Amino acid sequence: MKKTVLLFLLFSLSLVAGVKDIDIDKLEKMKREGVPLIDIRTPSEWRETGIIEGSHTIMFFDRSGRYDLKSFLQSLSSLGIDKNRPFVLICRSANRTKIVGNFLSDKMGYKYVYELEGGILNWKRHDKPLVPPL
Repeated sequence: MKKTVLLFLLFSLSLVAGVKDIDIDKLEKMKREGVPLIDIRTPSEWRETGIIEGSHTIMFFDRSGRYDLKSFLQSLSSLGIDKNRPFVLICRSANRTKIVGNFLSDKMGYKYVYELEGGILNWKRHDKPLVPPL
C-alpha cells in the first residue's frame, strides 16, 4: 500500500514542476563546477550507450517500473547530495528524470534538481562523448 501511494504521488505531480531543464552547454558548465551528474537509467542502458564521463550510475526504476526510494536517497546521500546541493539527473529521453526530479523537488524538498533536456539521446545527437560505465 505504501509503495502504491508513493507511486501515485510520483505520477500526480503538481502543475508547478520543481525540476529545471538544462541544455548541454549548461550541463557541461555545471559538470566543470563539480555539480554531480546522476544517471538513473538501468545497467543495460548504461552498457548499451555508455554514460557521460563522471556520471554516477544510480538506477531509480528497474525494467519492471519498480523502485527503491530509500536506497536511491541513501545513494544520493553517500555522494554528499542533500536537499540544498544541486545535482543533474540524466536518463534516456528525460521522461524518467521529469518524474523523479519533480518528485524529489516538490515532495521531498530538494531545492536544486536539474535534468538534461532530451536525456542521453540528446547528448548523443550532439556527438558528445560517452564512456563505458564502471
